[in-house]
Amino acid sequence: MFSNQALKKLLIPLVIEQILAMLVGMTDTLMVSSAGEAAVSGVALVDMVNYLMITILTAVATGGAVIVSQYLGSRQSENAEKSAGQLVMISAAISLAIMAICLLFCRQLLQLLFGTVEADVMQAAMTYFLITACSFPMLGIYNASAALFRSAGKTDITMYISLLMNTVNIIGDFIGVQLLDAGVAGVAVPTLISRGLAAVVITALAFRERNRIVLRWKNIVCWDAPLLGRILRIAVPNGIENGLFALGRVLVTSIVSQFGTVQIAANGVANSIDQIAIVVVNAVNLAIITVVGQCIGAGEPDQAQFYTRKLMKISYLSTGILGGAVCAALPFILRFYQLSDSTMWYAAVLIIMHNILAFLLHPTSFNLANSLRAAGDVRFTMYTGILSMMIFRLGSAVLFGIVLNLGIIGVWIAMGMDWLARSVAFSVRYAGGK
Repeated sequence: MFSNQALKKLLIPLVIEQILAMLVGMTDTLMVSSAGEAAVSGVALVDMVNYLMITILTAVATGGAVIVSQYLGSRQSENAEKSAGQLVMISAAISLAIMAICLLFCRQLLQLLFGTVEADVMQAAMTYFLITACSFPMLGIYNASAALFRSAGKTDITMYISLLMNTVNIIGDFIGVQLLDAGVAGVAVPTLISRGLAAVVITALAFRERNRIVLRWKNIVCWDAPLLGRILRIAVPNGIENGLFALGRVLVTSIVSQFGTVQIAANGVANSIDQIAIVVVNAVNLAIITVVGQCIGAGEPDQAQFYTRKLMKISYLSTGILGGAVCAALPFILRFYQLSDSTMWYAAVLIIMHNILAFLLHPTSFNLANSLRAAGDVRFTMYTGILSMMIFRLGSAVLFGIVLNLGIIGVWIAMGMDWLARSVAFSVRYAGGK
């Protein structure tokens, strides 16, 4: 169903899109580092909370992408368009609700999770959270519209929109931090503006008649319960799993917040640089939904398995090459960050740990899970993700980080144990053929 040329056409724009997103994350951290370690720490803490909210929106988009891909695979274009409209509608509703909760309970959420941090860190976190929370509705609509183009294999469109969004964000960061000296607000406001612009542009493009899937108002402003049920049967278990996984990361970050500003800042820097090694894996996570979803929709499970293995080989090869290159270039990369020697040391250790673990475990932990989801196997991935997060990500973080007093390094050991547990469970499930 997919030639090598078709896979390249699907995957390369997704890789470029992920690189652009990664560069923005690194630029935010790099720019705000000039405002001090308190600002870096505040942004790093809120980014984990934002990750939780964004994960829920991504899960809804993934649910819609699976259904749309399966309808396309079975050549039911009318149902694919209906699904597209319902996806945009439900994404807009959920993202508005999330924004309202975040704005109403901003202080309470941050105090609950990070109440032990220093006052200047908390102030930076409050400012960043209030502004970025306003962008969630734009992001929800953007994710839904982008999922439609990816399901149709038109990943070049999402790449160009991502280029626009991230260029606006980087230019805004420079103006806000370097020229206006606005600190944390200087990186938060450009995020809000760039997401709003991207949402408007990509949604307008989704209405074009020449698209393989055309977004129509009649499919957005209606309530199709059976179709919404199909989308949510994928989205809800996926959202619960990934939402709890993200919540686990937030709670782990809450543990990290007890280790002081140096280790919080190192965690934030490492999280941004770590994205380099897994940029292709993240692109494959998106591509595998389209490929496996269309294979399953066409009644070709053997092809779904074949392409899963093929895409995962690409993930392993790229992670090894990129992770090794980052480790070799660390002394050069870390010079760009205006941080203390202690923070730099912790960041270097965490990055090396991450890249070794990512090469060994990331594709089986995440690519394989998305392949199972695209085939409709969402309950198993949900239960596995929840159990692994509770036992290994959280439990081991408390054990190694606090009880054994290993600090941030112990927390990252727990991350590796979580990936290992997920990899074993998903590999066994996949090999079973169910």
